[in-house]
Amino acid sequence: MDKLNASVFLYKSEPYELQFERILTGITACYRMMIKDNVTVSSNDENRIRDILLLDYLRKRDIKKSTDLTDYRFDREIPEDFTKGRVDIRIISKNDFEIDEAYYSIECKRLDNKNLMGTTGLNAEYIKNGILRFIERQYSAYYGVNGMIGFVVAQMDIDNNIKSINGLLNTYFKDANTQKKLTHVAFIKNFKHSYFSIHKDIKDKKIKLYHLMFDFSANLKGK
Repeated sequence: MDKLNASVFLYKSEPYELQFERILTGITACYRMMIKDNVTVSSNDENRIRDILLLDYLRKRDIKKSTDLTDYRFDREIPEDFTKGRVDIRIISKNDFEIDEAYYSIECKRLDNKNLMGTTGLNAEYIKNGILRFIERQYSAYYGVNGMIGFVVAQMDIDNNIKSINGLLNTYFKDANTQKKLTHVAFIKNFKHSYFSIHKDIKDKKIKLYHLMFDFSANLKGK
């Protein structure tokens, strides 16, 4: 069940980043359970994939215990208090429960192998309706660190696709104010598709985004 221990963390981080890495490690353990359970998903319904991950795994008491996530509450598609944004997954620590704006946000997006460098493909959507929502402060930046999950719904070379996303950031989406492009980072044991990027938001504040790529291409309905 991917019980967490100190060996999971392979590099040092600031306190909030380290806490978020812990959360993301637990979420990745839930993804691995979905694959092991042979959960089938739809290639065109990211909300349904998110709901399975959230409702059937992240909110189950025994699973939260096995992945060291009992200190956190996971909410689904919560509207922001001061913007029109609706974050896919909001994560509140029991230590900060009384601070309304203190939570981590995760935006979920589908990714496929079509129009990888175009402005209308899912890579572009990952930026337009994902990364830019953090830059535009549609989601709380209380901790200065948030995340995205890419639901990969077609066979692809994920590392090469990261290069395509970086190419789009460098050409068509300079308003993402990218300070550091998506870069591989190894903080989850035996999981290679984890990355981070650094941006400046509209208030000129640095935001660090973690990116996890969950490959569901072999778990599609009708395959």
